[in-house]
Amino acid sequence: MPRLKDKIALITGGAAGIGLETARLFLKEGARVALVDLREEDLNKAAESLGDKADVLTVAADVSSPEDAARYVRETVERFGRIDIFFNNAGIEGKVAPLVEQKIEDFDRVIAVNVRGPFLGLQNVLPVMMEQKSGSIINTSSIAGLKGSPDLAPYITSKHAVVGLTRAAAIEAARANVRVNSVHPSPVNTRMMRSLEEGFSPGHGTEVKDQLTTTIPLGRYGESADIANLVLFLASDDSAFITGAQYPVDGGMAAT
Repeated sequence: MPRLKDKIALITGGAAGIGLETARLFLKEGARVALVDLREEDLNKAAESLGDKADVLTVAADVSSPEDAARYVRETVERFGRIDIFFNNAGIEGKVAPLVEQKIEDFDRVIAVNVRGPFLGLQNVLPVMMEQKSGSIINTSSIAGLKGSPDLAPYITSKHAVVGLTRAAAIEAARANVRVNSVHPSPVNTRMMRSLEEGFSPGHGTEVKDQLTTTIPLGRYGESADIANLVLFLASDDSAFITGAQYPVDGGMAAT
């Protein structure tokens, strides 16, 4: 039997990369899915790649906007009647630069999307799940939420914040049988890593990738499917007694 049969999943950052791959896996496992992302055009392409539009809702929204966060949750409930799984996944990388050279407006934007966004998602989804007395929330942090690294202070700050947000939400939601966990990917073969590679050394992204790969014990970048498989486990009843936990999916980087 499919592991998510008749479940309703809401995914932010769902138009590409890890979010889209997770949506594809969730659909295969029997869920219906609401995808949230910033641009309607990107969402339309994502929905077309997924096939059965009866099982897919798309909502263009800015996750850092309180009004948009309330709207994407409301539209999901109006369409599907409930929310069983929330993959709180949207995020941006910010600029690559030493901390003392980071512009405050760039810092504020990273914090708005990567911290305010997940906070608003939780604030709007939790009442739905707590009324249902069930639900699983998976927040996307990063290996950068467990370790330090130079030249990415806003991003690293934001991903550490997701850990605290996860733990606080898990304690509050447990009384309603709602679980909240976080996943912590290493570098993954997505647009974000191409941007970071170029940011670290413009014109030499391939060399940067090779260097970063040497820091991963398993000797490769992750793929979106690697992360989606972990998210599926945390979304399913297989993880029914797990909450407030941080899960590296990083080829061994956290062990170094």
